[in-house]
Amino acid sequence: MTGIAVPTDVQEPQVPRRGSSKRSGRRWLLLTPALAVLALAIVGPWITPYDPRKVVARPLLPPSGDHWFGTDDNGLDVFSQVIAAARYDVLIALGVVFFATVGGIAVGLAIGMNESQGGPVGWFARLMSRSVDFIQAIPSMLFGLIAVAFFGASTLSLVIILAVILSPYQIRLVRTEVLQVRGEAYVDAARLAGTSEFRLTLRHVLPNAVRPAMYYMSVIFGVSIMLLAALGFLGVGLPPPTPEWGSMVSRGASGVSSGRWWPAAFPLVFLMTTVAMVALGFSAFQRRDDKR
Repeated sequence: MTGIAVPTDVQEPQVPRRGSSKRSGRRWLLLTPALAVLALAIVGPWITPYDPRKVVARPLLPPSGDHWFGTDDNGLDVFSQVIAAARYDVLIALGVVFFATVGGIAVGLAIGMNESQGGPVGWFARLMSRSVDFIQAIPSMLFGLIAVAFFGASTLSLVIILAVILSPYQIRLVRTEVLQVRGEAYVDAARLAGTSEFRLTLRHVLPNAVRPAMYYMSVIFGVSIMLLAALGFLGVGLPPPTPEWGSMVSRGASGVSSGRWWPAAFPLVFLMTTVAMVALGFSAFQRRDDKR
């Protein structure tokens, strides 16, 4: 009887993982409102029907064809203010993301590569690490209120203050990754081959250590908008007549109980942006952890 050879290495058809596709769809869903607000910030000056700083009608007019979101208690067009505020808040948040990420990568890299060394270099790296711990231990709002009281609430000062508040998170992420990467075998091999410490850091450690900071940028963006709005709500954000979401919430909230809800309608945009960006960032972190 002739035996029939049965292949034992038959490959099963690849079936896409449902969980992965669901997470991907959820990330795009979370990204949509954030992209919409970013688009508003870019094209805002060309689509605002009125000057957001000028009185255009009677105060507290309800939404209509002439004023889509109505007018506030000063007679300013709320729709124009919402779009203009999106531009200010998004630009400040992007500045915070840039400085917090660049500064966080530089400081985290310096601490991770040098804190275990002796001498002045190691001592200074450990001092920086303790300073980062100190800043991170202070409540963000308390730090922001104190800093604004000292340095004022200009656009530049708010960018720097919020970047200082949020950069410790990037620093800790990069430092942790540096400590892991510098112990890898290929890094030791490069060091034994005579590669200088500076070149070793730039070529082998840095490219692999910055990935978590890149993922965390969306979280920094969302949290910076939340902090900026909170400062504006407390009256210490961008000074009037500059439109800003937090100060608009503060002014419009008092009229909600009397039925004049439209000056405070834009918090939906604010919440949509911040929650979407923060959730997107954590979703990216979840995907990164799943791959490990």
